[in-house]
Amino acid sequence: MGGARTAKTSILVASLIVWSLWLVGMQAGERWSLLTEAWFMSITMAVGSFIAGATAEGGGAVAFPVMTLMFAIPPPVARDFAMMIQSVGMTSASATILYTRIPIEWRALWWAGAGGIFGVVVGIEWISPLLPPAYTKMTFLAVWLAFAGALFWINRYREREVRFAIERFLPRHALMLFGTGLVGGAISGLTGSGLDILTFSLLTLRFRVCEMIATPTSVVLMASNALVGFLWKSTLGGGMEPAAWTYWWACVPIVVVGAPLGARFIRDRSRLFVASILYVSIAIQFVAGILIIPQTTRLAGYSALVFGIALLGFHWMARGGVKRLAWLASSQTEAPTRAKG
Repeated sequence: MGGARTAKTSILVASLIVWSLWLVGMQAGERWSLLTEAWFMSITMAVGSFIAGATAEGGGAVAFPVMTLMFAIPPPVARDFAMMIQSVGMTSASATILYTRIPIEWRALWWAGAGGIFGVVVGIEWISPLLPPAYTKMTFLAVWLAFAGALFWINRYREREVRFAIERFLPRHALMLFGTGLVGGAISGLTGSGLDILTFSLLTLRFRVCEMIATPTSVVLMASNALVGFLWKSTLGGGMEPAAWTYWWACVPIVVVGAPLGARFIRDRSRLFVASILYVSIAIQFVAGILIIPQTTRLAGYSALVFGIALLGFHWMARGGVKRLAWLASSQTEAPTRAKG
């Protein structure tokens, strides 16, 4: 009961602070008409923010495909909005996670976060301008589909051995996390999210950390990466897309509640429950993308290549996880910890 009250208090306090600032901004700028212009995004983010707080899938991972596939909004606008709205929603969820002391893997947070700082700038400034809109969309969908496949494969073993931290942390592990953060941050700079999924994958597949630890870690990571991307793009990066601001003002009061509620909701759920949410959402996104985006031979080949590379990367993580468990067992430094779904 005490934990539930603490979570509710943190959500209420964060909501009141953001709502107060939002009301001042709306009134000062006479922006009330934006609520009717962007009503469809308000509905989208009511669902997206809850999923963002509850899973490794950031709010941008919901916003980006909905905006680009359903409403034909240009990827740069969707990317900017994703970073902007996650700066509010996932930061609020992170505050709830930290305030209620939901366990996270701190070393993953620091090292992957450091790589993500550089990666998101690279994605915004150098990768994003090179890819046409259709290729950007399919990059997002192919990477997420590969991740779902890898997670499903490893979760066939419902009682697989998992850990609650990265045990026997060595310098090479720090380098691995930094490199993953660099690549994940670059994908964030392209689609608005990416650091969360790759770090979550590395933690669960390579380090065999339980999803209940990896999920809140990825939420805090994506919040920090979104803030970095937001600050860079709005200042040194030439400014956010004007249309992104319209959607942002319409969604701020919603995500500040939805994301923390998602973080609180998932606290008492099993790791397989978390994985199931991811499977369903990713499958829907991919099928919608194939149906909506006009497919060409070149685009299909590109998508297959990205999917193959991503799948190989996740497979490498999973194989490394098997070897790691054997290494930990042979070291006999700690008794193995087993978590069941």
